[in-house]
Amino acid sequence: MKIAIGSDHAGFRYKELFREWMEKNEHEVLDLGVETDTVPADYTVISEAVARAVAEGRAERGVIVAGSGNGEAITANKIPGIRAGVCNDIYTAEMNRRHNDGNVLCVGQRVVGEAVAVKILETWLAAPFDGGRHAERLANIAALEERVRKESR
Repeated sequence: MKIAIGSDHAGFRYKELFREWMEKNEHEVLDLGVETDTVPADYTVISEAVARAVAEGRAERGVIVAGSGNGEAITANKIPGIRAGVCNDIYTAEMNRRHNDGNVLCVGQRVVGEAVAVKILETWLAAPFDGGRHAERLANIAALEERVRKESR
C-alpha cells in the first residue's frame, strides 16, 4: 500500500519510527516532512499536504503525527473526501477503519507510548472497512460535503 506520512516537530520521532516500520512491512512511503524535530514546523501545512496526497490519489492512505493529533485531524478533514481520525488507542484505530473507512490516521506522540503507537499503526493499516450500514453513513458524509461545497460558491 502507498502511504503518505508527515509530522510537525512534535511528531518527528514517531514519523521516523512509522516510516521505518512501514518500509520494513513492504509499504511504499511518501514522506512529506518534516526533516527534523529541532526546528518548529506548522502542523497545518503538513496535514494539508498529507490529506491532499490521499484525496488526489497519490497515496491510498495517510498518517500524520504531531503532539496530540487533534489539530492535524481538524486540518486534514477540511479536504473533501478525507476521513481523518485521532487514534491514540488501538480500539479507536480499528473502529476508524471498520466503521468510518478512515483514510488518514492522526496520532499524538505526546499522548501515546512508542510500542502502543506502532500497534495503533499496525491495527489501522490491517483493519478492513465493514461496509453495510457504515457505507450508508459515508454516503451521507459525501452528500454533506457536496452540499457545503455548493453553498460556498
